[in-house]
Amino acid sequence: MTADDVVSAYAAPEERDVETSLRPRQLDEFIGQHRVREQLEVLLRSAQRRNRPPDHILLSGPPGLGKTSLAMIVAAELGSAIRVTSGPAIERSGDLAAVLTTLARGDVLFIDEIHRIARPAEELLYSAMEDFRVDVVVGKGPGATAIPLDVEPFTLVGATTRSGLLTGPLRDRFGFVAHLDFYGAADLERVLDRSAAILGVRIDTAGAAEIAGRSRGTPRIANRLLRRVRDYAEVRADGIVTEDIARAALAVYEVDRVGLDRLDRAVLDALVSSFGGGPVGLSTLAVAVGEEPGTVEEVAEPFLVRAGLLARTPRGRVATPAAWAHLGRTPPPGSPAALAAGSAAVADPSDPGDLFGGSFRAAP
Repeated sequence: MTADDVVSAYAAPEERDVETSLRPRQLDEFIGQHRVREQLEVLLRSAQRRNRPPDHILLSGPPGLGKTSLAMIVAAELGSAIRVTSGPAIERSGDLAAVLTTLARGDVLFIDEIHRIARPAEELLYSAMEDFRVDVVVGKGPGATAIPLDVEPFTLVGATTRSGLLTGPLRDRFGFVAHLDFYGAADLERVLDRSAAILGVRIDTAGAAEIAGRSRGTPRIANRLLRRVRDYAEVRADGIVTEDIARAALAVYEVDRVGLDRLDRAVLDALVSSFGGGPVGLSTLAVAVGEEPGTVEEVAEPFLVRAGLLARTPRGRVATPAAWAHLGRTPPPGSPAALAAGSAAVADPSDPGDLFGGSFRAAP
């Protein structure tokens, strides 16, 4: 993992073992997502009392918030085995049929990134979810024969970071749908305290707060930053993670006070320094920072938009007043940021588009 990946919400392959050791095992160990946790508890307890598998569960939300952990917890709470796969790994309906026919009664099937499942496999999944039956086609052409196979009652837990890409028929077959939101600072501090205890890291309250404030509201990033700060504390200090040590360590890894990394700052700096705050097209902005347009759009922009530092408008990307302030710069007169700052006092607070004087409403 490079320094540029330290605040990525996606897990690197080398992190899998560490992530597994830090995952909560039971529902009462899971921190944050209070409403989702309460709803899941009711669902699971009701199913146990009726001695039947619970309804199929769909978990959506950005990466790194705990969807996989919750799937593991569902199986643990039910005392069932779990089979783990992913949407991209299921390329044909036969792949899915092979998985489904090996499930025992009450097992949990977890499909990560379920929106990427192949369409033939998705159509096979419909009957499996509703009727616990799959039709396996043997042969080709006019001589093809569909052989019905019964499937033991199971619970499907699907996870997706792009719920809008799910087809309507698939979404409708989930009896319980939950969306995971970004974490607040207090919950992230609790996550860090728990992870520090498991890893044997000594950390004080101020040190945990400093790391939590730079973690982009994502437990996976918080745990990754904790490990990097631990390394720094062991090599250049006495091993105790304090506020000063956390600040010094994160400065080495180029993670600033709001969680921006090198790419994030490069995008903002290009917008402000080279294009006067915008608007500027995505391709032009990507060339300015030496990255592919897809990297800027998928890696940097989501957090910059959520943090209120960048706006996507019909005319292009625009640096907000907060972006200029974060870089310690003053927007020039007549720029979108200057106009937004000047109109903020009379803007309609119920319409975020008014912050850009009506001309720079965010693109859908």
